[in-house]
Amino acid sequence: MSGARHVLVVGGGLNGLFAAVLLGRDGHRVTVLERDPAEVPDPDVAWEVWQRRGCGQFRLPHYMQARFRHLLEAELPDVADALVAAGALRYDVLAALPAAVSGGIRDDDDRYATLTARRPVLEAVVARAAAAQAGVAVRRGSTVRTLLAGHPARSGVPHVTGVVTADGEELRADLVVDASGRRSTLRALLADLGAAAPAEEQEDGGFVYYCRHFKGSGPMPELRGPVQQWYDSVTILTLPADNGTWSVTIVGSARDKQLRALRELERWTAVMRSYPLAAHWIDAEPITGVDAFGGPGDRLRRLVVDGRPVVTGLLAVGDAAAFTNPSLGRGASIGLLHALRLRELLRSVDGADPQEVAMQWAEDTATAVEPWYRATVGTSRSRLADIEGDRTGAPAAPDDRWALAKAMSAGTRKDPVVLRMQLEIAGMLALPPEVFNREGAVERVLAAGGGAPRYPLPGPDRAALLAAAGLAVPA
Repeated sequence: MSGARHVLVVGGGLNGLFAAVLLGRDGHRVTVLERDPAEVPDPDVAWEVWQRRGCGQFRLPHYMQARFRHLLEAELPDVADALVAAGALRYDVLAALPAAVSGGIRDDDDRYATLTARRPVLEAVVARAAAAQAGVAVRRGSTVRTLLAGHPARSGVPHVTGVVTADGEELRADLVVDASGRRSTLRALLADLGAAAPAEEQEDGGFVYYCRHFKGSGPMPELRGPVQQWYDSVTILTLPADNGTWSVTIVGSARDKQLRALRELERWTAVMRSYPLAAHWIDAEPITGVDAFGGPGDRLRRLVVDGRPVVTGLLAVGDAAAFTNPSLGRGASIGLLHALRLRELLRSVDGADPQEVAMQWAEDTATAVEPWYRATVGTSRSRLADIEGDRTGAPAAPDDRWALAKAMSAGTRKDPVVLRMQLEIAGMLALPPEVFNREGAVERVLAAGGGAPRYPLPGPDRAALLAAAGLAVPA
């Protein structure tokens, strides 16, 4: 691979579009193949009119983390400006919290602020940037049927040279990038090619989300607690978005059959009214009913197995390589980070053998993405174990790492330094080990929250939750 390349990006969601814009600005010719045929509307009507059938979570709550804003403003400042122009919200959690909790505004607190929007608005802005980018062509309604490949002598594994679309068109390229997301068919495409199977780790989806969107005429509702609040049996999410809108979500266990009643608007509303730190978030104009979404789990896919690529000429980016469940809202930030690594890879491998490119990409992914994947999986497992314990009455096994995380969560309301430590992790500004390994960090967290009740925020226990929903409490 050398010089400017023709890159085929399979998938025109956020990650594929970010990759296309970044590579186009580096002088590469990029063709994006997106299976959904719907044309991109203007951002100001995207929420009302745009349907993306291939993206199951398209109209469900989204919240960009602080790391997303940092990367976007540094690398694609014009796209960040376009988002603001479209109504995206620059949200400063510390400024929104009461001073008694935040300790007042301090130097460098701006680093915790994010830039966030509903998914249709965000994707419409990025899609417009891709459409306007010289060297980038986005073809909607184009599905990949098979991969084209040859067999370079050095590697002895299939080398992808392009794709065949569903209507039989052959498209050749110097590099194929799979950015087709959670529903990527890469495993099947590689099997059809005769390639060895990629290595995959899969976590079952364990959460279910009952969510509703609202619109207000003034500022965001007062932030009386964190945007993510842990309670007995459920988590409550209050997520600011664009143009005076926000979402409110009750997150439970997919095994909790009783809470499936929360699909009913009256029950959902009654339950939300029972949480004093979040109830006021539903005192506004609803713009959706209750949408229920059984969230996917987590998957990590490696195209280098036992030190050898299973294929060359093809790289997986974003959710096609590693996706995490939506409960921590990290997907878009990880995807943008990965797209930026792809740009850097193509800058550094001029003239490199395809096998070397595949190996380097595996290393880059392991360095940039995998630690966040591991951190998310660990938190999700532990939180789900707690929720299941609440539901069944069988406590989760002791876990020192999780006990420390819960102490940090509890301590955020007592110690502004602990609050900022948690915001670093939540905003993807630092991994948990980076924060906890600082001198005195563990001791400070335990002093602030180590002796807290299991659920320190005011709200119903399991029995009161079921009663609020009008459900029978098990004997």
